[in-house]
Amino acid sequence: MSIVYTSTSLIEILNYRVQYQPDKPAYIFLQNGETESGSLTYGELDRQARVIAAYLQSWQGERVLLLYPSGLEFIAAFFGCLYAGVVAVPVYPPRRNQKLSRLLSIINDTQAKIALTTASILADIEKRWEEESDLAQLKWVATDIIEGNPQGFVPKSVSPESLAFLQYTSGSTGTPKGVMVTHGNIIHNQQLIQTAFGHSDQTIFVGWLPLFHDMGLIGNLLQPMYLGILCILMPPEAFLMNPICWLKAISKYRATTSGGPNFAYDLCVRKVKAEQLANLDLSSWDVAFNGAEPVRAKTLEQFSQKFAQCGFNDSSFYPCYGMAETTLFTTGGDKNQKPVIHRVLSEELERNVVVKSLMVSNESRMIVGCGRPHLDTKVYIVNPESLTQCKEGQVGEIWVSGGSVASGYWNRSSATQETFQAYLKDTKEGPFLRTGDLGFLLDGELFVTGRLKDVIIIRGQNHYPQDIEMTVENSHPALRPNCGAAFTIEVKGKEQLVIVQEVERTYLRKLDVNEVIGNILEAVAAEHCLQVSAVILVKTASIPKTSSGKIQRDACRAKFLNGNLNVVEDWSENPEYKSGCISLHTEIDSVLQKISSSKQTRELNFNNN
Repeated sequence: MSIVYTSTSLIEILNYRVQYQPDKPAYIFLQNGETESGSLTYGELDRQARVIAAYLQSWQGERVLLLYPSGLEFIAAFFGCLYAGVVAVPVYPPRRNQKLSRLLSIINDTQAKIALTTASILADIEKRWEEESDLAQLKWVATDIIEGNPQGFVPKSVSPESLAFLQYTSGSTGTPKGVMVTHGNIIHNQQLIQTAFGHSDQTIFVGWLPLFHDMGLIGNLLQPMYLGILCILMPPEAFLMNPICWLKAISKYRATTSGGPNFAYDLCVRKVKAEQLANLDLSSWDVAFNGAEPVRAKTLEQFSQKFAQCGFNDSSFYPCYGMAETTLFTTGGDKNQKPVIHRVLSEELERNVVVKSLMVSNESRMIVGCGRPHLDTKVYIVNPESLTQCKEGQVGEIWVSGGSVASGYWNRSSATQETFQAYLKDTKEGPFLRTGDLGFLLDGELFVTGRLKDVIIIRGQNHYPQDIEMTVENSHPALRPNCGAAFTIEVKGKEQLVIVQEVERTYLRKLDVNEVIGNILEAVAAEHCLQVSAVILVKTASIPKTSSGKIQRDACRAKFLNGNLNVVEDWSENPEYKSGCISLHTEIDSVLQKISSSKQTRELNFNNN
């Protein structure tokens, strides 16, 4: 009786839960990642949502900002917006001393007149009204202290085409845009997730992902509602400060589904201590989804090895692919199979051709598949220049169609037409969503290789920045994982490679600059046959990132050009640029020559054989 397949909106689903399961626990919140600080049954959620909706009913059709930390208050406010027929705009409240540029941009874009939050956050925001008049012009409502009669409110009727909320993109390659997600999009995506993940009314969720972000909202919050099951939530900060609390919650509540971006698994590998594994039981973990950023084969291997003694099964790993423009989920694999991993030749991949490699070498790389489309979803690989479909094994832009593709960007007609209304030039098939991501299909499996706008082109050769960044972070223990940016600048008509990389806090006072930068230059030359023009080592937690933790390479490049990076040390082959250590230019020239010579020898031996 838990799953409702015939509903056309979340409103219908919550009403069904209230009618048949009013006292069933829906959400439990762990304030510090371990201690239960609050919970909601379906009946309690309905009553709180109706109080908020009654307050909002005169604002029907307006955009309403939701500025909440992850917690039960956000859940009630989100459903209150759906009940009242207003358009929810989830936005994470700015931290103290944090710049308000993203929030102000969203306020300006939505032309919102009202904002919902908690009393404590409202007190902090009121202190900033003097510096930002746009904040003072909003009507602020603290939903945790408002009162009303939930019995007298009747939820607004909606259709699948009705706009439910605006999901603002992370802005990793540009200004954040409001994705218009309809009620039909949400239900379709919930069906996709349920089908692909193999969920049932026996599924149990544990989540730490921010609820204002699509993976946290659509995956961790709404999928449990769709299934009628229990979800245990915790603040993202609790996980980031103490990753073991995530795994403890999975163990304690016998969770079957939980996950996050690749960096979350990396963090557990690095930060969870051996003595913390003794009482950890991860045998219930059936779907360990991994998405939102490149999935690394090394991460899957290291996590599996470390937590095998805790009952974790490596076949539980579930790489997947999606984005705000497709509501959330786009592709995923077979939950009963291990992830699909191929080793391919790097040089051929940089020429947009996929050639499998049977041997481990510097000329190959491991790439993890992100599954395949489900239900009516279609995924094509398209040449971004000719707009014609690529053959299997060719790299191109990923195009998507299906019921989860959103209706467009809020108040951006030209961007909507360019991104959401693409047609194949030869067959006229469409419309498709142009994702801006690069990838290829192999035996029906989707492999994502990078972002179209981020591709680095040097001497006519394509390079993926995330590959270079991984090489850099692995070159020395002083370098902070998932905290580097690789990009190019034009110098005298030529593209030059620049590396910006955070230093681990524990190394700041004992940093051997020459050794670290020397390792970076040598590793990039050895792995990618590239000469680095400049290396800038920056302080911990200073590199620009999106609200969801993705590296903002464009913003980092702008900070580099404007001299606004928080520099620890720097080096450049260009004498006009201030260098913090000795020049290693001649050493890199020597390394490049050795690599070139060794590569020619290997090719000669291969041809002779």
